[in-house]
Amino acid sequence: MGKIIITIGRQFGSGGREIGQKLASAFGIAYYDKELMAEAAKSSGLSREFFEKADERVASSLAYSYSVGFPYMGLFTPYTDVLSNDGLFKFQSEAIRRVADKGSCVLVGRCADYILRDYPKCFSVFIHNTKENRIDRIMDSQHVTEEQAKELMIKTDKSRAAYYNYYTNKVWGAASSYDLSINVAILGIDATVEFIKSFVEQKLGQRPPHFG
Repeated sequence: MGKIIITIGRQFGSGGREIGQKLASAFGIAYYDKELMAEAAKSSGLSREFFEKADERVASSLAYSYSVGFPYMGLFTPYTDVLSNDGLFKFQSEAIRRVADKGSCVLVGRCADYILRDYPKCFSVFIHNTKENRIDRIMDSQHVTEEQAKELMIKTDKSRAAYYNYYTNKVWGAASSYDLSINVAILGIDATVEFIKSFVEQKLGQRPPHFG
């Protein structure tokens, strides 16, 4: 069978991260989410803080240099290229390819579906949910009020969409951008995991007994 890669795009508060974790567990393969930033930091020699502050955001190199408290040394400093969001995206893309080369895995967010578009047996999934469910999940996970949850939901989705659209020239959340787009509210978390697992297995043509 060889290895498979499953990428998960998701609305904020949709349950995409939980689904990714459970899907990785169901297949017995590796899971990467924020771990990708640690991987990118390790290989680039930069602090993980740089990647965390730019995570799925589009910004100018100058604004970003100030946002992380890095002393801006002038227009032609080599640091502006390295610390620009484009520079950090390059490091993170390399980290995504590196972990994908290691073996089968589930990767959440960060344009992994686009970065790995030429990889064989790479399946892209987008997870969405009702606003009501998302707000409830955000309130519970972030310990915020309903109004704060709504604001955070809108702001985070807008940021993720801008980031994805900018780097992929595709449309974040559009069904045509992914192999499978699914509303978690219809089946619930666990049944959605089983549905995606079945989808991948059927796409492969058989039930996979093992992944390397």
